[in-house]
Amino acid sequence: MRLLFIGDIFGEPGRDMVKKFVPLLRKKFELDVVIANVENAAGGNGITPQVYEELCQSGIDVMSGGNHSFDKKEGFPVYQAESNIARPANYPDGTPGFGSVLYSTTQGKKIGLINVMGRVFMDALDCPFRAADRLYKELSQKTNMIVLDIHAEASSEKVAMGWYFDGRASLVVGTHTHVQSADERILPQGTAYMTDAGLTGPYDGVIGIKKEIILDRFLTKIGRKFEPAKGDPWLCGCVVEVNEDTGKATSIERVRIELNRTETHPRV
Repeated sequence: MRLLFIGDIFGEPGRDMVKKFVPLLRKKFELDVVIANVENAAGGNGITPQVYEELCQSGIDVMSGGNHSFDKKEGFPVYQAESNIARPANYPDGTPGFGSVLYSTTQGKKIGLINVMGRVFMDALDCPFRAADRLYKELSQKTNMIVLDIHAEASSEKVAMGWYFDGRASLVVGTHTHVQSADERILPQGTAYMTDAGLTGPYDGVIGIKKEIILDRFLTKIGRKFEPAKGDPWLCGCVVEVNEDTGKATSIERVRIELNRTETHPRV
């Protein structure tokens, strides 16, 4: 099985990159499934039913969330009703939606997704390690191919999750920081790992927000309403090949497509 994981899709620029390049990446890598973090997909915060449908039509099969999942109340029913989108599993009881997804491809292959949120420098939530354990026990009865998206601030927490699930998950990948890491690798027991998939969206700002707003906040401590940046769009993520018999990863390749630059990798 070949899967593409796309880092945090941010606003319209990110959605446009998905619409333009996911079909090309599907063809180039002969992908079976495309997974993306979508917590910033609607204007940089949350998701809406319209944005959810747009992403599905653009080729996203499975979606994960994070600390901005519920920033738009109109997105609550999406997490509650749709079977291919997850929010962090360690959110409090009663939060809409589910912490995992079991997805069947058009060829009948099954892959699981677990979404958890870190606690270091973030909200006080239940333990993401224990929450992932619980869902792994359920999903591993149905498939040996499981992706774990840890939405976290601290790289140490993400690295720890990689080691904790080495040999169990096919891929452990971090999201949230919006800066792609260059540490993709296969861990000793066969789990593909990457600390952060990166931002899919505008890079002429500060992690997706207009740079003038963020600079003003740093320089004067006077807050202004965040507005998404719009220019220099990138698509970031990774392509992973998984042995369908064992669930172990056999390769991981970083993906970075820069629409307005020459460093685009891979060529599509």
